[in-house]
Amino acid sequence: MRIIVLGAGPTGLGAAWRLAEHGHHDWLLVDAAERAGGLSLSVVDEAGFTWDLGGHVLFSHYRYFDRMMEQALGDAWFEHEREAWVWMRERWVPYPFQNNIWRLPDDDLVRCLEGLVEIHRAPTAAPPANFAEWLQRSFGRGLCDVFMLPYNFKVWAYEPHAMGTTWMGERVATVDLARVLRNLVLRRDDVSWGPNAKFRFPQRGGTGAIWQSLADQLPQERILLGRTVVAIDTAARRLEFSDCSTERYDALISSMPLASTLRMASDLPALRPLAERFVHSSSHIVGVGFEGLPPEALRTKCWMYFPEGETPFYRVTVFSNYSANNVARPGEQWSLMAEVSESPAKPVDQSRLVDDVIAGFRRVGFIGEDTRIVTRWHRRLPYGYPTPWLGRDEVLDQVQPVLESRGILSRGRFGAWKYEVSNQDHSAMQGVEAVDRLLMGTPETTVTGRMNAEPPALAASR
Repeated sequence: MRIIVLGAGPTGLGAAWRLAEHGHHDWLLVDAAERAGGLSLSVVDEAGFTWDLGGHVLFSHYRYFDRMMEQALGDAWFEHEREAWVWMRERWVPYPFQNNIWRLPDDDLVRCLEGLVEIHRAPTAAPPANFAEWLQRSFGRGLCDVFMLPYNFKVWAYEPHAMGTTWMGERVATVDLARVLRNLVLRRDDVSWGPNAKFRFPQRGGTGAIWQSLADQLPQERILLGRTVVAIDTAARRLEFSDCSTERYDALISSMPLASTLRMASDLPALRPLAERFVHSSSHIVGVGFEGLPPEALRTKCWMYFPEGETPFYRVTVFSNYSANNVARPGEQWSLMAEVSESPAKPVDQSRLVDDVIAGFRRVGFIGEDTRIVTRWHRRLPYGYPTPWLGRDEVLDQVQPVLESRGILSRGRFGAWKYEVSNQDHSAMQGVEAVDRLLMGTPETTVTGRMNAEPPALAASR
């Protein structure tokens, strides 16, 4: 079986890793970029500062993935306890917000409590029609008006009423009213919820160091970088590249955006119109490096959320806190990395975005007028988040079986178009499981939402 893997991000590298582990020899890993890593690569700017393509942190649902990470970097990791905060109403509120509303001003706190009491008095059994309705039923009108609705629009770049509800799982912490009230009475911060309460980060090279190391350990003759696919003949099982060369495959594991796959497959005319129904947002990553040390309020923080409209960013990471080596001169410099979403429903003026981000840093007190800026870095990611739009699952259910009947397993963050299984561990395991399905007939579990199964052990070594 000749297997081609499209995309050298976590999904493609997971697939290539597993192919090598199987001892399978007839495969290629192909990517249009000149470096491996996909959306998880890292960039060093002209001033020597390292930046990720977003606020990536590493945590895992899988023992197999843990072993991959050890193979990638050994013990060259920093271990962090998450310290995440919300900045609003000119104050800090610990994450998750809904457990810590006691920190809000009195009028906001009363609105939130009234909404929580209301939904507990009159629960609704009927399934919610959309994400906005789910938020209202789960958190009440007060919490939604104060935080949930404005923040979710800011991060998704689409209104919550245009989104479905099947994606959430562990992504959104629901409300335990008794717990909220205990925290209120005791004036206690409640910060332990979530799968990423502890996470790892590479000591050097940013998140991209993980994936570059794995790529470097693969057979280099099977990795083709700088090759752009322009057409897919699914009947002949052949790829055409921008240089007019072609490659035949028996099976294709593709992590390119699923909508792009449909547009390139000219022999699937019934599916091509569905490409226009896929919804996604773009992401702007803005990194700013400074002389000196971060202010005391930021010395231990990991990342912060910003629901209010006074700042353009929805999240800011104190990136130098993840690793001192993310700056050019450790101990003498520090860095902030902001994320801004974009969509047709939320346009962004790129020409002034970096200045707006820096103004936002000043507005919330992260820097002063005299703080010396060493570097400014900006990258726009056309594909940032796969939006779980209303009707998504029905479209996926039409598309994926047809592609699979033509030997194409579309997997990964944008290949499967399932945000709920698009973390780095999820994405890599989709590649691993796709290979096991092709070579061993074992069922995929991550892409179907039945996670935590351990891939079969192999006697062969790489």
